[in-house]
Amino acid sequence: MRHTWRRLASAAAALVLLGALAPAALAAAPSNDTFSGATAATIGFSEVVDTTQATTDADDAQLNSSCGAPATDASVWYAFTASDAGVVVDVSQSNYSAGVIVGTGTQGNLQTVVCGPGAVAFFAAAGTTYYVLAFDDQGDGSGNGGQLSISFNPIPPPPTVDITANRTGTVNTRTGVATISGTFTCTNGDFIDVFVDARQSVGRFVVEGTGEFFESGTCDGTVRSWSAQVFPQNGKFAGGKTMTLNFATSCGAFECTDGFAQQTVQLRGSRR
Repeated sequence: MRHTWRRLASAAAALVLLGALAPAALAAAPSNDTFSGATAATIGFSEVVDTTQATTDADDAQLNSSCGAPATDASVWYAFTASDAGVVVDVSQSNYSAGVIVGTGTQGNLQTVVCGPGAVAFFAAAGTTYYVLAFDDQGDGSGNGGQLSISFNPIPPPPTVDITANRTGTVNTRTGVATISGTFTCTNGDFIDVFVDARQSVGRFVVEGTGEFFESGTCDGTVRSWSAQVFPQNGKFAGGKTMTLNFATSCGAFECTDGFAQQTVQLRGSRR
């Protein structure tokens, strides 16, 4: 019995050793590795896919020929349809540097609609199929894929922006620098950028100057104040009336919106 036990133990040990020496099973290529296996997608679709065994081929190269991505490693395909809608294809949450190319047409004869790293946006017309190629663009210095996180979502609403300029301002009579202020309201934007162009008649000539106000993270619909120092480019501003043109820009992830206010400002002198 002891010899039998020893033989069974030896056989078991040999099996364990063989298992340890056997090569690890490789993950299979995704089912949408090629154009013919494109995964159907609509707005709201999302998934996480292991692309470490995905490949690249002539279809990838053909679509990329009109985009120019540095690489299309570990690529997978999606066939997207919608009814006259703006859509964002987002791969920015992947654990590697991923890019997207969107095209229309037929296999081997696709025309690029939009392409870029991280996320792209486009308008999808009803009745048109858009072929989406998601890939490792080697932006992090290496291939071959990883965990691709992809989503198809509606384009967020464009930013809104409104700007006013106050009727009075100040001027430092020593330096000639004016201060112009007002209010702004913006929504759906990442930042607000106000540019001021001021002109004032002083004696026989016109003093001109510019200034800027920038702020991020405050486009929440609340009325807020802005203020900009306007530096003269030829001479000095003085107390008195000054014509100002005030431009505002607010940008979201994919769109920008502008605002404008023209205001005659009465500058009041100060030496501080």
